[in-house]
Amino acid sequence: MHNLCRVDWRQPDVGFDWARRFDDAAREVITDTPGNVLALQAHPDFPAAVPTPDHFIPALYLAALADVAGERPAVLVDGYAHGSLSMTAYTLDLRYPETASVAAGSAPLPSPDVVPTEETNA
Repeated sequence: MHNLCRVDWRQPDVGFDWARRFDDAAREVITDTPGNVLALQAHPDFPAAVPTPDHFIPALYLAALADVAGERPAVLVDGYAHGSLSMTAYTLDLRYPETASVAAGSAPLPSPDVVPTEETNA
């Protein structure tokens, strides 16, 4: 594991510089030219941001779907946690209602009474 990948439990809402640099680069590629997602492997912060392949494979699936569909992903969830964790999540063509009570950068979760139990993973 790369020595920069440490989690800093004292900083729940902070992203290390290298995490922010890589996340910014990934966001640009994924939202503008998803077909070029493999170019992120050349980014200098890739080893720290992607310590194992399972951290990158979801981006490959998303980029391939977007490229084939001719769509451009959008950021659904944004932010950082504990220095080394980007919380960025993307969506393709999701229309989610705006809610005034949503914290900056976060998507609201439906209240439990809105989602029937049989439609959850519980």
